Amino acid sequence: MIAGRVAASAVQRQVRHVAPVPTATATGLVGRAYAQVAEEMRLVVPPAMMHSPSPRALAAYWMLVRESLLVSGAADRASKEAAAAAVSVATICQYCVDMHSVSMYELTGEHDAERLAADRVDDMRSPGIREISAWARTAHEAPGGRPVPSWLTPAQRAELVGTVVSMHYLTRAVNVFLSNFLLPPGVTGRARRRMKQGIGRLLRASLHARREPGLSLDLLPAAPLPSDAGWAAANPGIAGAMARAHATFDAAGRQWLSPAVRAVVHDHLDRWRGEETGISTAWCDDALAGLGPRNQATARIALLTAVSSHQVGDDAIAEFRRYLPADEALVEVVGWAAFEAARRIGARQRVAADGARQETRT
Repeated sequence: MIAGRVAASAVQRQVRHVAPVPTATATGLVGRAYAQVAEEMRLVVPPAMMHSPSPRALAAYWMLVRESLLVSGAADRASKEAAAAAVSVATICQYCVDMHSVSMYELTGEHDAERLAADRVDDMRSPGIREISAWARTAHEAPGGRPVPSWLTPAQRAELVGTVVSMHYLTRAVNVFLSNFLLPPGVTGRARRRMKQGIGRLLRASLHARREPGLSLDLLPAAPLPSDAGWAAANPGIAGAMARAHATFDAAGRQWLSPAVRAVVHDHLDRWRGEETGISTAWCDDALAGLGPRNQATARIALLTAVSSHQVGDDAIAEFRRYLPADEALVEVVGWAAFEAARRIGARQRVAADGARQETRT
């Protein structure tokens, strides 16, 4: 019991900018979600805690990740973890790179885990894992990204696209709310690799556990699957998670953000083709130039989260809180923006796959 409290305290300290709900006092929807997370992950992990100021965002996060990445299905866990690590590299989320490359130590071995973490996908040894990683690493690029591997079955494709979409959501939120590193940055070289090996062994039972689909879906009410998430239709669990997440974050965006702010973010994402923004945030200032002070403050958090989440800084959050001080508002605005970006990336995968099939027929 003491060890559990110490672990929970250490996890809670990784969360930035918001005060997470302590596990010992969680009730209602937060308590139910925490119980599922702890049952399957052996503790309430930091990504769950950072969502906890918003019960509905916590539930949406959990079902997105659980139903795509954690549930046993047609795609093996090694492929899913490789896709998750590749997205983490693409979004410059070092915390998530550490987490999923640790999992790959157990599932694919050190060589491929380290090559992917170092953004050297073409040097990976396993042909199938390499092809999945190369696609996931560039899934946000349009045009120019690698195609969805043609040898995947429809069921495997739904699970892996679901993993990519869920991770494009999660890594953006993690960049805002969690510390920059899961592993101590001062530990390098062989010591770091030994640490990853050790953690991978500790995760072995969790990584190889079989999980039934759909168990998280009762956390939120059913909702229709949006047309741009048709890629998920082959998997009822993932389709249910995507539909509920869409309804949740759409409602949150309408609650906290003005139509003008939502329009700015939508317009930018509709034109965004996955290009990197560079070091400067002048592009964001230009996009917000026509808005008033309140709308600029809220739109800056949303637009940075959607396109360049690692650039969300303390000053931007402080300005946001001048107008929307509640932790719930910050979690839900970040969640809305992250999901808006992620859902577009998912839609691109269906378009790319349909195009590839059309080329094959002709």
